[in-house]
Amino acid sequence: MKKIAIRLMAFAAIVFSAVACNNEADKKAEVKEPVLKEENVTYTADSVSMNGFVVYDESMEGARPAVLIVPEWWGLNDYAKMRARELAKLGYTAMAMDMYGNGKTAETPDSAGAAAGPFYQNPQMAKARMDAALAKLKSYPQTDTANVAAIGYCFGGAMVLNTARLGLGVKGVVSFHGNLVGTPLNKDLLKAKILVCHGAADPFVPAAEVTTFKQQMDSAGITYTFKEYADAVHAFTNPNATAMGEKFKIPIKYNAAADTASWNDMKEFFKTLFPGK
Repeated sequence: MKKIAIRLMAFAAIVFSAVACNNEADKKAEVKEPVLKEENVTYTADSVSMNGFVVYDESMEGARPAVLIVPEWWGLNDYAKMRARELAKLGYTAMAMDMYGNGKTAETPDSAGAAAGPFYQNPQMAKARMDAALAKLKSYPQTDTANVAAIGYCFGGAMVLNTARLGLGVKGVVSFHGNLVGTPLNKDLLKAKILVCHGAADPFVPAAEVTTFKQQMDSAGITYTFKEYADAVHAFTNPNATAMGEKFKIPIKYNAAADTASWNDMKEFFKTLFPGK
């Protein structure tokens, strides 16, 4: 009798295991791999022909939140496009924009500085070009036009903060290793929620600038999120930064831990912007 009971228990365990495996297999089968649709697009801003790179998951139905990406001062390159693809995999319609026009990119810090400089001097020009890119992004039926954010890297991070202070029409902005102080803060114009992802060891954004930024935001009663990553310097999210830093003798370097942490912080921030995402 005891042997029979043991056999029955063993049989039940096998059946339970088989059912559990099948259920797990069914769950995995239900998870669809994204089918990314990539498009190179053109549009006009300031009478200049602009290029853009749009990506979305065409296996998804209906409109979904969208994210505009403002590249580093190198321009619309493969790194910015990679970020667009990663956002599309998360279920967003993503567009890496062309700030300089005609798809211009920079190959050296000198040429990058020359290209980026006018947008620091004239932030309204940056906003006009971002407004045009947002209009193009919102023209896609895959975009939920009421739920759009903008993110930027280095130069792009500074631009999303500058234009947010000028009233950029998005729900939120994320700056990755960007400069923090630029356009004056007008709380009546600032509508976007803000996440700053900052490298604690960034020589281009010193502690004094961090302090000034926080004081400006706090004195105006603006709610924002400031994340700081230990040992991270400028361009910490870009896997190519270390090689570029060594090539041009500039203090930029990739930091995998900070890259992962800041990306996760962005995803959590987006959950607060886009309910149900």
